[in-house]
Amino acid sequence: MSAPAEPRPSRPIRFVHRGAVQEVSGLPATTTVLQWLREATHCTGTKEGCAEGDCGACTVVLGERDAATGAWQQRTVNACIQFLPTLDGQALLTVEDLQPRAEAPLHPCQKALVDCHGSQCGFCTPGFVMSLWNLYEHHEQAPPRADLADALAGNLCRCTGYRPILDAGEQMFQAPRVDFDPSAWLSALQTLADQPDLVYEGPDPAAPGQTTRFFAPTTLAELARLRAALPQARVLAGGTDVALWVNKQFKSLGDILYVGRVRELQQITPWGADPALPDGLEIGAGVSLEAAWSTLSRHVPALREIWLRFASPPVRHAGTLGGNVANGSPIGDGAPILLALGASLVLRQGELTRELPLSEFYLGYMHNALQPGEFVQALRVPLPRVAHGEVLRAYKVSKRRDSDISALCAGLMIRLEGGRVKEARLGWGGMAATARRAALTEAALIGQPWSEATLQAAQAALEQDFAPMTDLRATHDYRHTVAANLLKRFWMETRPDAPLPSTQTQIWPAPV
Repeated sequence: MSAPAEPRPSRPIRFVHRGAVQEVSGLPATTTVLQWLREATHCTGTKEGCAEGDCGACTVVLGERDAATGAWQQRTVNACIQFLPTLDGQALLTVEDLQPRAEAPLHPCQKALVDCHGSQCGFCTPGFVMSLWNLYEHHEQAPPRADLADALAGNLCRCTGYRPILDAGEQMFQAPRVDFDPSAWLSALQTLADQPDLVYEGPDPAAPGQTTRFFAPTTLAELARLRAALPQARVLAGGTDVALWVNKQFKSLGDILYVGRVRELQQITPWGADPALPDGLEIGAGVSLEAAWSTLSRHVPALREIWLRFASPPVRHAGTLGGNVANGSPIGDGAPILLALGASLVLRQGELTRELPLSEFYLGYMHNALQPGEFVQALRVPLPRVAHGEVLRAYKVSKRRDSDISALCAGLMIRLEGGRVKEARLGWGGMAATARRAALTEAALIGQPWSEATLQAAQAALEQDFAPMTDLRATHDYRHTVAANLLKRFWMETRPDAPLPSTQTQIWPAPV
């Protein structure tokens, strides 16, 4: 391993806002986009509600140039959990950009909200406007109402309910089209294309007298070098959890190593000996949750519902699958499904890599097998071999259907041969200190006919596999009962005789 080089000199954060390049320095590295908007620029259209990415009052749109084509790309994020340095090299659009002058006409999405009475107190309205505008820019005509609801899953309204807002989402496509011209924004972004990797230093508000350095490398080699040189630095991906440590717990993060600009970590490629018939997918640790889950659900339609119920669009646009797995939350929705798929992690330390099964990664509550200076480079995810009798289902149980933390989550996979279970991988979240497989339940299934008697034996074994805790989301008994019921649902959907179709088990069924 080569000796660590000296860090690059600090420079300002540079991004495009209101059509012009902004340079920011002197602020803490953990300043959120929302704080900068409201306190530094007095763009107060963007609101603060929960300050943890749940309500969507702070929804903004980020834009950037596609690295391959140069085309404009945009996505919604929550400004309250987006650290300002992560904007470097990107464009920030807020509700003020849709009506830049008071005398200018309302955008069709704003006009539709007014006409459909989709706003009452108005506090949540700017966030809804930005989510609707982003949807408008991605569609030429109104999508199905269910897709509208999915697009707004990260925006909460306590006054009007959602019927008039969904009405507005349909009506905005009926007005004369108002297309966004990104050419001026792309030109401004082009001026930032060749700037050096960001190293930013600012005061640490949680540790007076100290500073925080924010490193944003753009290559995998530089990330590995910095990680080796700064093994104690906080690795930051989407910030959808880490930002709450600052907003809610007022923690000091120390030096921050941001992976969101590393291009090699944002790729999804076929994985296996034969690229024409891949065994699965290799998903870079920096791939967004949205890109990862949408790709997985195309290959495995049974994952569509868990994809749409995983957090919300703004959170999925910012968060990454690698970050979700490395975070190690026992109630994270990614790990149980990946355990069922038999996923493994590619871990990197300097120039060396190793592959570790995900089932061996979690050593205890919020404790994993990463060595000092090591980081998650990619996930290798096998795809179910339907022709070989493999079937997979994913289930999430929460108090709210959309944008809610799981009480428990399950990824269940079996391989059937001649009516018998030849292989089983049952991943569970919310049932223990880590997401993990149900070893006794799997043993009760393997070699047995896929029958109701086998199901009952597996349910009894499941009782012995886990001793879940009681908390605000669910009691010990509730989790045990629901887990057994999910196992039964899995059997009812996949049993050899008269399996239940998706129309009887899902709100908006998809083929599986």
